[in-house]
Amino acid sequence: MGMSVPQCLGQLHICKGVVGLATGAGFIYLLYKAIKAGIKCQPPLCTTSPICIARECPGPGERALPQEAPTPEASSVGGPKGLAIERERHGRDSGELRRLLNSLECKQDEYAKSMILHSITRCVYLLEAEASACTTDDIALVGSMLDDKDNSVKIQALNTLKAFSGIRKFRLKVQEHSIKVLELIASIWDSELHISGLRLLNNLPLPDYVHPQLRRVMPALMEILQSDYILAQVQAIRLLSYLAQKNDLLYDILNCQVHANFLNLFQSTQPGSLLFEVLVFAERLSEGRNSPHYRAVKWHYNEQSLHEALFGDESRLADRLLALVIHPEEEVQIQACKVIVSLQCSQDVGVRPSVCQPSRSYFNSGE
Repeated sequence: MGMSVPQCLGQLHICKGVVGLATGAGFIYLLYKAIKAGIKCQPPLCTTSPICIARECPGPGERALPQEAPTPEASSVGGPKGLAIERERHGRDSGELRRLLNSLECKQDEYAKSMILHSITRCVYLLEAEASACTTDDIALVGSMLDDKDNSVKIQALNTLKAFSGIRKFRLKVQEHSIKVLELIASIWDSELHISGLRLLNNLPLPDYVHPQLRRVMPALMEILQSDYILAQVQAIRLLSYLAQKNDLLYDILNCQVHANFLNLFQSTQPGSLLFEVLVFAERLSEGRNSPHYRAVKWHYNEQSLHEALFGDESRLADRLLALVIHPEEEVQIQACKVIVSLQCSQDVGVRPSVCQPSRSYFNSGE
């Protein structure tokens, strides 16, 4: 059993009396026991704080479980206490998710809204039946939080929408917020917001009506790709790789302006996870620009464009790719070879797709 604060202090007082009798290691041991007893003091009475998530609140006068709650296997299954997920596992609705959504409708400060949204996200992942019982109005409520003035609320709302997007019947409703999410990514330079927003977009099929907005935010996506935040870079490149497969967006991507050191993304010193995604992106761009549909038009690119950095006459992409063939990570090696093959076998208009064009090779015969 835990002890009250006065009891903890009393334990320390006893230790003071023992000081005259105990010396050396004995005194240190007693002091350790007293401090340990103080740490185990009971937490405050349960409140309606949104910090208590996915848990049953005990009855009046009883105390809440500590935040470091035991694992579901260790909890008392079926009792009045324990995790809400345990109750759902035994066919009972804890009502926790509905209570959180109702509290979100009430006027709350930014911190409370952020914590409530974080709690809702966890409940959606943990309480499958309760999450599936939610309505499109609940999705709209969460989506409205994207207009909050506080960035932390926006970030938590993005995470909650991503959680709901994993439920099939809510995907179209979540998809309606795609344009707003793109606006946030383009207008707010916050790495955590970029990560949350891009993760959400990468979890959704983006409809054609979003393409005009995608064209407008392309420079922002390219800037995120060239930033120093690995998680945001990986999410940005995944989205760009997906968009590179859209015929009406390929030119916008290839003509997007990049920094002079863009090819640094292909250096072997980059994290393997980022290198792999960058190589996938390069392969899809190479395949797209060599497709009959794309070659049917004579395109013009600006000097600082992505196209010139990767495929221009002065590009050093070939050197970077050859260095990656001996990369320590096998998936990077394989993907680098795929890009090399794609560049070697790029075809001219009117030539069979299976025929490689050595005259257009990026690699010398000696290499």
